[in-house]
Formats: sequence, structure tokens, C-alpha cells
Amino acid sequence: MADSTDVVRDFEDRERVLDAWVETQRQIAVLQAESAELLIERIAVHERELIGNGYHRDCAYRSMIAEYSAAGRIASGTMEGAFLDARTLRDDLPAVRACFTEGRITAAHVHEIVRASSVVVEAVQHGKADAEALPLFEEAALAVAEQETAARTRPHVQQIAAALAGETVIERNRRAAKDRTVNVRSLGDGLALLTAVLPEWVAEAIMDRLTRMTQQIATARGTREPQLDPEVLDSGEDRITPDDIAPDDPAFDRDRLWDEAWGESIISADGTFALDPDADVEHIPADTRTFDQVRADILSDMLLASDPSRALGDALDNVQARIQVTIAATTLAGDDDAPAEFDGHGPLDPRIARLLAGRNDGWARLFLDPAGMVVETDTYTPTTAMKRFLRARDQHCRFPGCRTPVHRCQIDHNHDHAKGGRTAVDNLCHFCAKHHALKHPDVPDVFRWTAQQRPDGTVTWFSPIGRSYDDRPRRRVLFV
Repeated sequence: MADSTDVVRDFEDRERVLDAWVETQRQIAVLQAESAELLIERIAVHERELIGNGYHRDCAYRSMIAEYSAAGRIASGTMEGAFLDARTLRDDLPAVRACFTEGRITAAHVHEIVRASSVVVEAVQHGKADAEALPLFEEAALAVAEQETAARTRPHVQQIAAALAGETVIERNRRAAKDRTVNVRSLGDGLALLTAVLPEWVAEAIMDRLTRMTQQIATARGTREPQLDPEVLDSGEDRITPDDIAPDDPAFDRDRLWDEAWGESIISADGTFALDPDADVEHIPADTRTFDQVRADILSDMLLASDPSRALGDALDNVQARIQVTIAATTLAGDDDAPAEFDGHGPLDPRIARLLAGRNDGWARLFLDPAGMVVETDTYTPTTAMKRFLRARDQHCRFPGCRTPVHRCQIDHNHDHAKGGRTAVDNLCHFCAKHHALKHPDVPDVFRWTAQQRPDGTVTWFSPIGRSYDDRPRRRVLFV
């Protein structure tokens, strides 16, 4: 057993290294901001060069992108995105720019905020939103970005933008839906990349259904006994089946046929028979495909073996995957056209949400408090109601930064049920399998995490060295 002094020293080293790493990450963000400032300077030079020379505007812009792409060994598309982010910081997002300069957010956060801000900028420019909408957007976006990962920031800032410029978001989504397409590109070595550009809710539903089917195959293949079709055991032009031989036929010698078929492969005694494990018998190979390989094979089989048919209905009628959508009652009733929310992803066209609602009976009515927090669900059976409440509140794994959707998570008693933890919504939340395992009782204390839930639904994780990390539940109502 390790000496207590060594344990303390190890914990101190873990804290020291963690603190140094966090500060290094902040310094990297500061350097990323300095890089963006240099791009802002270059944009200013570019704009001066265009004075009196606007005819070559596109050529000058492409030349600027190409030079920085070549000098930095960065893909031109990535470089163009960096220039766009820099220009937006300069022109529209001064508060985000200042926060970035201090290293409080990263370039990845800035990219997500800039992308979401474009709809607010467009709405302001076309008079569909007040000029104050941009500062309000920045304030709300930074409140999220300084607490969350860039991936988790994305749906938050998209929803903020939708609340401030809902009509513009819907128009953009409907325009973008016209760009759906399918392409194929050779990758060499007999492989190709099949790309489909689809509405996000459709793509997520397809991926979820493929994943669920793959999980079913992966579970079944470990327990299922192979079934051999007797019709194919003896094949060929002159195949002979038992029905072709009469019982009184001299050729129907059961013992001889048995010996010819199995030979030394069968061990028998006292009427009991078993297959000799050392015999040279052909075995059916196990399914050794990886999860991704099975998923790709299912996609191929479904596309190549199925025919589109009006009898099957349209895509909405055949969604058997799990996606979660939140829509206001007034929008569902058609009283307004406010965007719905595709939980965990961003705004959803209300027309799509209404169509999904009309084809699904699994909707639950949610009651929200003034801050937008889910406080109750309108269901009858307690267990079902609690699960629906937790799904609606959590949306994803409640470990900080994790975005695994709730239907791939496990419901955890934050205070262990075996130690008196209550089965109540303020002691329950969703964790993915990876993060759930962190707090398992069998994990040694020096590696084990713990989690506690506060009355407002915030889950606080405590690391083995005593650091705490909060994961706050999402608010559904952002602006009233």
C-alpha cells in the first residue's frame, strides 16, 4: 500500500500539472486572438488596396486568402473562415473580441458565435430586428461560451439567435434545404466517400436508426446459434434429399450415412452425442466486423435492397429513430411561426415540427418556470413522468462538455441508491456509459469521481483531487 506522504505528493503534482495546463490553454487562446488581430490588420490593408481598384475585388481577395493559406500551410477553406471570423469580430462583435483577447474563450468558441451571429446581423440589416439585438446576442452568447465547450456552445448560440431573429432563421433554413444533394468521390483502394447533404433532423434520425440497428446486431451475434438451412447442405444438379430415399431402399443405411457424414467427429456414449473439439470440422466464422463496419453495411443493404414506394409514405411517416423536439404550444397550434428547437442541435423549422407532431404520439407537455427551466411534465404514470422530465431537462450526458444524447445515456442516482439516495428527479440525471463509470463504487478513491445535484438541476462533479466542475441544465426560454 502506498505511503500517505506519497499519496499527498501525487495529489499535489496532479494539481500543479492541471493548473499549469489550464494556464497554457489560456495563453494559447490569447495567441489565437493575436492571430485574429493580425488578420484584422490585413483586412484593413486589403480594403485600402481596393480604393479606386474595385474592379479586381474578387481577385485581390482570393490572392490574400491564397497567400496566408500557403504561408501557414492551412487549407484555403479554413483560412477563408478565419478571415471571416476576424472581419465579424471587428465589425459586429466587439464584446466577443475583447473576451477573446483576454483568453476567456477560444478560437473554436469564436467560430461558433460568429456563425450564429450571421442571422442576427442579417435581421438587423433588413430591419427585422432592432440594432440592440447584436449587443444582447453577444452578452447571452458569452455567458454560455465562458462556461461550456465550443461544441455545447453551438446549439445555445443558435437558439439565442433564433430567439432574436426567428423569422430570419426560418427563412435561411428553408433556403438552405434547397441545397440538399448526394455526391460520391473516390478515395482509392476500392473505397469511395458517399456524401448526403440533408436537413439536420433527417440526418440525425438516419444516424440514430443506423446506430440502433447496429447495436441490435452487435448484441444478438454474441448469443445466437447459427442456423443451417437443410436445403443448402446438399446442393447441385444431382442433389439427394431424405425424401428421395425410401426407408426400405438398400441405399438408406443410416449407420453408413452417419459415418460418411461425421466420421470421427462425433463422440458418443450411452446414447449421448457430442462434437469432438479436436476434430477437423468446418466451423462457421464469427462476425468480426467493427461497429462502424456493421453500420456502413446496414446503410448499403437498406439503400440497395429497398425501393421507394408511395405505399410506405414519406420520410416523416417512417422515422423510427429517436430525436427530441421542443415547440411552444402557440407555435404547435399555428398561432405563431416561432422556431421550434431540435434539442441539442439548434432551431427547427416550425412546419417540420408540426408535421412530426402530427405523426407521433410520444409528445409530453412541459411546464416552465420564468427562467425557462422545465419543472413538470403533464403525464400520469410516475416512473414514465420522471423519465420524460429528465429527458426534457438533461437533453444530453450531464458531464461537463459531453453531448451524448439522453437516449444513449443511463439514468444515475447521484447519491447512490444503495446508500440511501432517493429516486427523485433532484437526485437523478443522465450520464453516458463512459462518464457513468467514473463514479462507480469499484473505482479506487484516488481515481473515482463523485457527482451532486443542486436544487436548480445543476450537477457538480468532484474530481479525485477535489476540483469541482458544474454542468448547468439548459434553459428553454431565452428571451421573453
